[in-house]
Amino acid sequence: METNHDSSSTNTIGFCLLPSEIIQNILLHLALPEIICLKSLNRFVADVISDKYFVRAYNSQARSTAWLFVYKKRWNRDALLHGFNDQSNRWFSFQIDSLLKPIIRPGDDIYFLTASCNVFLFVSNTRGEVIALNLVTKAVKTIPPSPLGPRGTSSWRRSGMKLVITGSDHFQFFFVDLVHNSPVLFVYSSQTDTWQSTEAREGLAGMPRICQKEDDHVFLNVIDGPYESMVTAVGLERDAHNNYAPIVLRPRFNQRPSDGLNLLQVYGDGSMLVIKSSGGGDDDGNTGVRMLNDIELWGGLRLNGSWHNWEYISKVPCKIKEQIRKPYRAMRGCLERRDGIIRAVLLSNYDGLWDIIWLSYDMRRSLWAWLPLPDCKMKGLNMAGIAFSSGLTLS
Repeated sequence: METNHDSSSTNTIGFCLLPSEIIQNILLHLALPEIICLKSLNRFVADVISDKYFVRAYNSQARSTAWLFVYKKRWNRDALLHGFNDQSNRWFSFQIDSLLKPIIRPGDDIYFLTASCNVFLFVSNTRGEVIALNLVTKAVKTIPPSPLGPRGTSSWRRSGMKLVITGSDHFQFFFVDLVHNSPVLFVYSSQTDTWQSTEAREGLAGMPRICQKEDDHVFLNVIDGPYESMVTAVGLERDAHNNYAPIVLRPRFNQRPSDGLNLLQVYGDGSMLVIKSSGGGDDDGNTGVRMLNDIELWGGLRLNGSWHNWEYISKVPCKIKEQIRKPYRAMRGCLERRDGIIRAVLLSNYDGLWDIIWLSYDMRRSLWAWLPLPDCKMKGLNMAGIAFSSGLTLS
């Protein structure tokens, strides 16, 4: 009788006998974690994957794929990084403990901050250090402390942040925080291994334009309030003075406490999601329970080259809203814009049960879409970070 090992070996040999063009076409339909796994199992397949023409074709295709990553953990136990992309119907597990091992120490409490392409940032809540990890090259390093010094998870959670890839081996990390009651932008460059800080200015009429294209700026939240917030608009390219010229914006909402609605804002690449929920209690009299009412998309409006106001774009249609409307006690989210598509994820918790909503809006077609996600098995776990990352590539 043929053993499972023999069967596996026979299948591998049969696969390797296929023409290389067919093998490459099969591999092009696999997600990056599956590619990495195959590369480690068979030398012939590894050579096919390492071929420069295959790498170029796979990377070109992969750059249009959007990934959502969640980092979940049990108290005092190992954490798990899970990823889901919009081309598949399953969650993938990423084994990062061994990759972080050269940097972290026993007992370190690790949280996930943000990601972009293959680069992921984590923070050690124990030591307040930020750790950069490249999932593909497996390179890992500790980032020097920012001018604010070591920061724990509670400090990072209140800061708007953005990670931008600037080359095959380099990135920039943006975050904003209050310093003496004034918003200050901090930018780390992996190329120079240094930080730069710039105080944000009020977005008054007549101020210089900071952005030239629709995708070259990001909104980073400073203070989230129910009726007024403080946000910085940051251009991702330097101005004539070699600065990023952050501008202070103050979104105001025509909402009164008597309206009985709670507002949550999620900021990202040139856009803002406004989540309106009713709250105060459920049918059983439980306090703190909220129910989602509306989700609106807004963008920053520039008049005469300067930030002037917020422009309403669209709201989630009733048909989608009916499918995602659930009670919750706490909610957070993230938003990104790429190639004319705005993607947003809302993560909510209701008595220990987690729910993830993935929404997208096509700016060209003015079309909303909801992407149902399979269960990520997060019941009873602590959520230790969530972020988008478009374009995981082989190099």
